[in-house]
Amino acid sequence: MTATFVPRHYLPDVERDKIAQYYFDLRARRITVTEVIRLSQRMMRVRFTGPDLEDFPTVAPEDHVKLFFDKDAGGAVRMPQLQNGRWSPAEYTFRDYTVRAFEPQGPFLDIDFVLHGHGVAGPWAARARPGDELGMLGPRGAFLVRDVCDWYVLASDETALPALARWVEGLRAGVPVTAVVEVQDAGDEIAIDTAADLDLRWLHRGDAEPGTTSLLEQAVRGLELPDGDGFVWVAGESMSIKPLRRYLSRELRLDRDSWDVDGYWRRGAANHDHHAEDDDEDDAAPQATS
Repeated sequence: MTATFVPRHYLPDVERDKIAQYYFDLRARRITVTEVIRLSQRMMRVRFTGPDLEDFPTVAPEDHVKLFFDKDAGGAVRMPQLQNGRWSPAEYTFRDYTVRAFEPQGPFLDIDFVLHGHGVAGPWAARARPGDELGMLGPRGAFLVRDVCDWYVLASDETALPALARWVEGLRAGVPVTAVVEVQDAGDEIAIDTAADLDLRWLHRGDAEPGTTSLLEQAVRGLELPDGDGFVWVAGESMSIKPLRRYLSRELRLDRDSWDVDGYWRRGAANHDHHAEDDDEDDAAPQATS
C-alpha cells in the first residue's frame, strides 16, 4: 500500500526546511468495506473502497479523516452535509481516524481500529463485514515532517499506533528511530516492517485504564537524545502527555520544528478536538485540520 499519494494539483501551502503543510479541498465521501483483518488482540484493520476515493490525497503519517456512524446502530449511512465548505459537528456522531495506508490503483483505504467494548467506532469495526458502508469527511490537510532528520523519537499509545507505524515504515534506510508504544499487554503488540534502524520498545500498562498512567512521559524523559538534527513526536491521551510539551520546549529547548506533542484523545470527551492548542500558546504546533 502507498504511504504517500498527492494528486498532481496539490502543492504545499507552507514549506520550511523539514516541515510542509498542505490544505486540501474538503469532500464528503461514501466508502465501502472490502476486507476486515485482525492485527492484534485489540486492533482490527478495515479496508475500504469506493469511487469517492478517487483523487483522495494523503501525505503524512498523521493524516486523518472523520468517520460518521449511525448512533442508533440501525445501519443507516450518515453522510456529512457541506455548505460552502462547512459542516455542523453537532448534528453527527463521528470519530477521527488515521489514514493507515492508501492505494490509488484500487482505490483502497486502510484504517486501523482499536477494539473497545464501548463507544460507537470500536463495536462497529468488530462487527464490520464486506459491503458495509460509512460516510467520511476529509482529509482537509496534512502536516508533513520530511525525512531529512538525523534521527527520530516517536512515542504513542495504541490510538496513535497506526500513525507511528506508518511513519516508521516510510523512513529511509538506516536512519535511527526509537519508537516507544504504550499498550495494555503483549497481545496488543504488532510487527512494523521498516528499512530504518528501529529500536522498538513496548510499554505494558496492565490493568490500568488507558490514559491514566505516566508511562509515556517517563519513557520519553528517560531517553538520551542523539546528537544532530532530529524530531520528537508524542501522541496519546491529551492530559497524560501534556507535561512533555514543556519538557521538550522549556527543559530541552528543542527548536519548534523539532517536536510535536499531539493529544489524540481525552478521557471523558467523545469528540476531543486534538487540534486545539494547549494553554501555552507558544508551545502549540501548527496543524492542518480535517
